[in-house]
Amino acid sequence: MPESEILLTRLQRLNQRDQRKGDFVLYWMQQAQRADYNDALEFAIQLANSLNQPLLAVFGLMDDYPEANERHYAFMLEGLHETQSTLRERGIQLVVQLGSPPHVALALGEQATTIICDRGYLRHQQQWRETLAKRATCAVIQVETDVIVPVETASDKQEIAARTIRPKIQKRIENYLQRPVARRAKKDSLGLRFNSYTGFGNRDRIFDLASALAQLKIDRSVAHSHYFKGGTSEARTLLHTFLCEKFDRYADKRNDPAVDVGSHMSPYLHFGQISSLEIALAVQQHRGADTARAAYLEEMIVRRELSMNFVHFQPDYDNFACLPTWAKATLHEHRHDRREHEYDLAQLGGANTHDRYWNGAMREMKITGYMHNYMRMYWGKKILEWSTTPEQAFDNALSLNNKYFLDGRDANSYANVAWLFGLHDRPFPERPIYGKVRSMTAGGLERKFDIEAYVQRIAALN
Repeated sequence: MPESEILLTRLQRLNQRDQRKGDFVLYWMQQAQRADYNDALEFAIQLANSLNQPLLAVFGLMDDYPEANERHYAFMLEGLHETQSTLRERGIQLVVQLGSPPHVALALGEQATTIICDRGYLRHQQQWRETLAKRATCAVIQVETDVIVPVETASDKQEIAARTIRPKIQKRIENYLQRPVARRAKKDSLGLRFNSYTGFGNRDRIFDLASALAQLKIDRSVAHSHYFKGGTSEARTLLHTFLCEKFDRYADKRNDPAVDVGSHMSPYLHFGQISSLEIALAVQQHRGADTARAAYLEEMIVRRELSMNFVHFQPDYDNFACLPTWAKATLHEHRHDRREHEYDLAQLGGANTHDRYWNGAMREMKITGYMHNYMRMYWGKKILEWSTTPEQAFDNALSLNNKYFLDGRDANSYANVAWLFGLHDRPFPERPIYGKVRSMTAGGLERKFDIEAYVQRIAALN
């Protein structure tokens, strides 16, 4: 499929206002915080070039982003710092401006010919774009750049499992496995002056990371992770390490908590610092085991884009009501089952349980902002087992997930938490507390893995 046809499936006009004679084309960057493999950015450059106008990019930085804390802000600012520098090399000024994202875009949009924005899938992200489209006095065009196959192109309904969306994605994906053409802006915007500015420092220079973080009035209860640094170059370094040192063991060892064969791409995907398309193409082109390639692309494309489908079509994606009917019914039937252990949110957050394996997983999350994927499943299943009600368990799992994980507050995170309670899964033989929802046990960890090695590895973290 030609690039122009692919782009059309990613475009959506958010209002019916006309393009007007302005001073520049404005790209409001929000979800896709990168300078490469970014269809929204490339379309904005293409439009600006066709109009012989500069392209100005803006990022609205708010103090009170839902459930975000210092860990998330520090990682994000590291990425934005790099993106701002990279865009300057392409003749594009990225203004990192304090304020509510849609209001920042609206203020600069007063001088714009057209506003281009990327797409976000969560409730508040959709509301931001609706606000912008309603109040802007020029055309607003959204470009989908966070998935390989656009959400509505893949499916027109909420899918019940990976098995139902997989053939729909596989049928279309070859058309989308193409790198977007990278263009240079014909007219640079580096010296552009505009009316609204409340950004960091001198707008003629790259912002200073430390002072930017210090200026923000944010939740500082969770410290910056020293194990992961934000930015596209960091993501590419980790991807290179994964392909060269871990890839051939991925199919067989990805579930083993004692062995780290993961790519660690999820935080970078969450903040839009690397594109899933760039990762997919790198994995496809890498000379390695076909079983590893298939296993990784299943997780990175099918499972991830299933989560986008979930939050797009399910308005209750962040609460217990989102679960399939069978899961809610079986958990309700077992809500009064005796629980040998019960822990509240403070005890869970403090890693103060009787289970050394679970405490280790919680410690890994709190210190690094990451947890081995298999332990994430065990971690969440035990929260269900140890909570007074399934609804409380759902809320506690989501609260801890969003507070400590670098990739928390993501479509994938919401789907993963709901999976713990039966979403995108099937009924299993009935058990106390879990009912027909899949369960996991400490004995299972001991039979399958050297789980003590995992506990010792986490104990050494500081």
